[in-house]
Amino acid sequence: MLAFLKEPVVVTAKINVNLVALTVLGLISRLWGLCYPRAVVFDEVYYGQFVSLYMKRIFFVDDSGSPFGHMLLALGGYLGGFDGNFLWNRIGAEYSMNVPVWSLRLLPALAGALCVPLAYQILVELHLSHCAALGAALLILLENSLITQSRFMLLESILIFFILLAVLSYLKFYNLQKHSAFSGNWWFWLLLTGVACSCAVGVKYMGLFTYMLLLATAGLHFWHMIGDQNLSNVSLLCHFLARALALIIIPMGLYLSFFYVHLALLYRSGPHDQIMTSAFQASLEGGLARITQGQPLEVAYGSQITLRNVLGKPMQCWLHSHTNTYPIRYENGRGSSHQQQVTCYPFKDVNNWWIVKDPGMQQLVVSNPPRPVRHGHIVQLVHGITTRYLNTHDVAAPLSPHSQEVSCYIDYNISMPAQNLWRVEIVNRESDTDVWKTILSEVRFVHVNTSAVLKASGVIGASLPEWGYRQLEVVGEKLSKGYHQSMVWNVEEHRYGKSQEQKEREVELHSPTQMDISKNLSFMAKFTELQWKILTLKNEDTEHKYSSSALDWITMDTNIAYWLHPTSGAQIHLLGNFATWASANAAALLYLCLSLWYLLRRRRKIYDIPEDAWQLWISAGGICGGGWAVNYLPFFLMEKTLFLYHYLPAVTFQILLIPVVLQHLSDHFCRSVLLKSMFSALIVAWFSSVYFVYCTFSPLTYGQPALPPTELKALRWKDTWNILIRKQ
Repeated sequence: MLAFLKEPVVVTAKINVNLVALTVLGLISRLWGLCYPRAVVFDEVYYGQFVSLYMKRIFFVDDSGSPFGHMLLALGGYLGGFDGNFLWNRIGAEYSMNVPVWSLRLLPALAGALCVPLAYQILVELHLSHCAALGAALLILLENSLITQSRFMLLESILIFFILLAVLSYLKFYNLQKHSAFSGNWWFWLLLTGVACSCAVGVKYMGLFTYMLLLATAGLHFWHMIGDQNLSNVSLLCHFLARALALIIIPMGLYLSFFYVHLALLYRSGPHDQIMTSAFQASLEGGLARITQGQPLEVAYGSQITLRNVLGKPMQCWLHSHTNTYPIRYENGRGSSHQQQVTCYPFKDVNNWWIVKDPGMQQLVVSNPPRPVRHGHIVQLVHGITTRYLNTHDVAAPLSPHSQEVSCYIDYNISMPAQNLWRVEIVNRESDTDVWKTILSEVRFVHVNTSAVLKASGVIGASLPEWGYRQLEVVGEKLSKGYHQSMVWNVEEHRYGKSQEQKEREVELHSPTQMDISKNLSFMAKFTELQWKILTLKNEDTEHKYSSSALDWITMDTNIAYWLHPTSGAQIHLLGNFATWASANAAALLYLCLSLWYLLRRRRKIYDIPEDAWQLWISAGGICGGGWAVNYLPFFLMEKTLFLYHYLPAVTFQILLIPVVLQHLSDHFCRSVLLKSMFSALIVAWFSSVYFVYCTFSPLTYGQPALPPTELKALRWKDTWNILIRKQ
């Protein structure tokens, strides 16, 4: 029974020494001196704020993409014991002792280091020689820009890691297709492709470019499978469903999970939640939730409410009135009704309170039991402090003459009767009998007499002059058929009015209410709102000192100064390896020219290279050249401030194209031994130049040693490079 113990247990393993060596070199190049400088470097001032908010569980919105990348950076802070207490307000600020600099920079550095062996494996899976794959990995290893970007608390190295992992996983899956379909390895690499694509998109939306490339590649490969007569219809259906599950459904589910974790972690109110709806704000701990907790859910006749405009851009604001009236005549000579001003006010104020009144009754209190207001009901809105009725009529608005003026009606005993009836329309209703609900219901107010819709025109650009205290204009919009958010309002604060006397009611309006009703949103409701805000929120794009155009990237006319030592000349720049980038441009151009030449010749039935070499040329170029194109060309269409680091995913693919072109030239253009020897010598000389440039600019990559002004001037290879030189 124990006979197996008589022989030793032997485990045999194959170790790819190339991979091990490349991984070690990658780790050394990215992790060496990782804590230097112990100061805020460029966009660490931006991402560090989000890490601190994660540590403190405070909600935020970032329009750069979904939250997975931020969560990975925050994980580094969590593992290092960071408490979030640091003021991220200045590039170059020294980190305090409570900031675990090494831990915060570790994950980007590890991701950058692993890109080196990933590059090697990708070219191996593309069926290039191990020598070409080794060359690609060494080019990534010695790329100054990738080293710089991966050594700080930034997201690009993590993005590139997941992009390369997705490409490698798909290639391994595809290579297993013919002989091991539906095997364990086949499923592993297919599923990993979808997971890596989702993670890439989760880090930055730039990852979507490579995801689309792989989906298109998978679609093309499946199209070829359809023509394979050896595959049955059932087999084709299984292949299609497997790809749909792994490349679409699972990535979508994983993408949702990023937001689920994000929202679960950030449950406290903060400064960023003001752009969210009242319902979203009320679901967070603190902030609006402190005010709205336990408010009555159903709006009834006699309810005292504040109405927040749903659009919330460029700032949130509430329907507001005060005792001041519109001027008899505006600056342009047009006249007004001279009635009480109605505005949208961007601050909480007692003058934001309104009372929902039944037009058929005089009382301004909630009856017992309360009579809820439903979709389609006619109401009057009475201003709580001045007791005047919300009104609109056929008088031009002060800033929007095509729209009607909205006022609180003052009876001047002239031929201008009150027109103060409004129909409540619940935009997000489930049925026509829905009750108007606090926070949850989004409503339009349609004027009964003129069919104009109450609209906060000021939230899309119109602020009143000094006589209106620079508050935002409110108008009656005529002939409105859509549901633009500037016409939609929701009840934010709400109480059941109890005081019929005005003085008692004013005291009541100043006091908080407490009732026991919960208004929690579902995860999908929160996700939908947050995703929409991320996609539509646009920070003001201002010209930055180091911003650049997409054309500047391929010509290497730009750099970014990331950090400058306060006293010495030590500095860190995002600057590519000139020899590598120039070679990558040449390789891309040569690939394009050769491909067009081959296509023209093949059209004439002239085949210059064997079919297997042609397929290798097309597949390798499709991945490497296609990866460069999809990650670069879209930036020509973007209206946003661009920086050199946006080009890093594209240039990574372009660098991988260099060994593809070089091996093709060696195999098919160097036919004699002498030519091959000369070509090999040229490659060695060229690679020596790449290493020379890497060493030359490494002081600007690692920030040390500090160079004197004469040497810094010598590194300004292009007049457009902003190398910082201190005056002596």
